Amino acid sequence: MNRPLVGPEDVAAAAELVAGFARRTPVLDSRAVSALAGGPVLLKCENLQRSGSYKVRGAYVRLARLSEAERSRGVVAASAGNHAQGVALAAGRLGVRATVFMPDGAALPKVAATQEYGAHVELGGASVDEALRRAQEHADRTGAVLVHPFDHPDVVAGQGTVGLEILEQVPDVRTIVVPVGGGGLAAGIVAALGEDHPDVEVVGVQAAAAAAYPPSLEAGRPLTVPLRSTMADGIAVGRPGDVPFGLLHGRHVPVRTVSEEELSRALLLLLERSKTVVEPAGAAGVASVLAGHPVATPAVVVLSGGNIDPLLLLRVVRHGLASAGRYLQLRVRLDDRPGHLAAMVGEIATAGGNITHVGHVRTGVDLAIDEVEVGVQVETRGPLHSAEVVQALLAAGYRVSDA
Repeated sequence: MNRPLVGPEDVAAAAELVAGFARRTPVLDSRAVSALAGGPVLLKCENLQRSGSYKVRGAYVRLARLSEAERSRGVVAASAGNHAQGVALAAGRLGVRATVFMPDGAALPKVAATQEYGAHVELGGASVDEALRRAQEHADRTGAVLVHPFDHPDVVAGQGTVGLEILEQVPDVRTIVVPVGGGGLAAGIVAALGEDHPDVEVVGVQAAAAAAYPPSLEAGRPLTVPLRSTMADGIAVGRPGDVPFGLLHGRHVPVRTVSEEELSRALLLLLERSKTVVEPAGAAGVASVLAGHPVATPAVVVLSGGNIDPLLLLRVVRHGLASAGRYLQLRVRLDDRPGHLAAMVGEIATAGGNITHVGHVRTGVDLAIDEVEVGVQVETRGPLHSAEVVQALLAAGYRVSDA
């Protein structure tokens, strides 16, 4: 039987390298997620890692193992943000010059943090895959060493130190749920488990809009899939890495998908119930549990990153409230007469709804000359309360439709 490209001994060696650089992140109980799973679920908080994600682990191992000649040429990387920050931070610690290519849509806080860690940032392209092509061109042109975000044994071994810590912190773990983009983190955890832990299942989770692994695993080889827009930019990768794919395919790791609504609801759940800030990609594992995907417990869900743009957080929280039935958007038609708007607002208030925004439309091909359409945004206590608010308006004779 051929030895895997990365195994437990490689992860153990990587752990010695990152000791003193990467943090040993905590594992926290979550009653809310445990209730959803029907058994104990713990959260591995890589959102509290240096630079805000697990990526510093693999980046540091890769850079620390470069020769002096390679370090002198500098390194180049491509990332939507977390790998960029990990490479920049590791390069700064090791005294290596770093250039990072990031997509045009990369979150400004991630760009700023990468620059503050000392890397030179080049923006361009619509995706991480395009940024990676530009980074490879830069490496070919300048001789800089490409630090791939997931497709290298040293990177995979470094990410695997997350799995090593989980085994030490939760010895009776039965399932480890991991967000998956290119697959480096999940593959590293598989490598850490090796053959000594056949009873521990690793489960990957991808955003449905960027899910290259399910068809690739079915085909038995990495496939490239078109990417759709997703809030989980940290795991929006169009093709699995060859090294990670080999490890995940070899262990028969299932990879599930979650919707944008499930991602936003998971992020909201973590904020409200666990007092934990994560980015959408980092919430993918919790989204899977929230979606009802079964896990054997005790389970550990990896919160892979916490680098979220505050503006995106605002939108995602609002989206999560709407998905959870706590943020109601309605269009209400009224007679355009004094007092009718106030009466409608009063009905919502009496029903316990909190209006956050009101907008008027007085002209439209489907509006009568004496009608006005009012768009209202209402905070509610949940789906049942939302239905009560709508029913109160209908009972009062208002014509109501979804916004």
